[in-house]
Amino acid sequence: MTALLKQCSLSTVAGAVLMMAGCTQSTQPSASDQSATVNTPAGPAQLITAKTAFWPMYKAAMAWSGDIQVIRLSQKVVPGFKNQAGKAAMWEAAIGSPSRHEYRLYTYAITTVLPDIHKGTAAGSSRPWTGQTRDAMPIDVTVFNTDSDTAYQVSAADAAGWLAKNPEKLLTSLELGSTFNTSTPVWYLVWGNTKSGYIGSVNATTGTLYKKK
Repeated sequence: MTALLKQCSLSTVAGAVLMMAGCTQSTQPSASDQSATVNTPAGPAQLITAKTAFWPMYKAAMAWSGDIQVIRLSQKVVPGFKNQAGKAAMWEAAIGSPSRHEYRLYTYAITTVLPDIHKGTAAGSSRPWTGQTRDAMPIDVTVFNTDSDTAYQVSAADAAGWLAKNPEKLLTSLELGSTFNTSTPVWYLVWGNTKSGYIGSVNATTGTLYKKK
């Protein structure tokens, strides 16, 4: 892929196993142990990858409509957290329903920041939707194999030379989408901005740099 600005066809709108062993003595923790457990403060909320956030949103959307189409998956910013290395404090999915002619924005956040950000899955109001366009095609979730952290690593490695010369340019966009010109979902990454930054794209099925045919 080209190192500096290039035109991108993508839309930017675009269980656990438990092992149990029998014993002759009780394993019930003592009162002091229980007290220590209760008084241990929870650790800080951890940034998450796109796929971790995506499936709870997808499940919630399926309860809204059975014919949903995922149009976009984007990294978002939460006050007090710094997104890094392909992980974020909140992700947003734009999901449409052809039968209802509507779409909704779903979010999954690791914390609550009132009034707009709520921990876990949240759904926005339904909005009119005319359906897919050439620049915003449905994402085939059955081939959504590459997570956001891997996409970041692949694109950052490709952009290493440019980033070394422009250390002040931060990642400003990390988005999954699909267009008429792509045969697979593609991760779209921007450092800086589209006029004076670096644009990268990674095939979300193979995990390799996306190349136009």
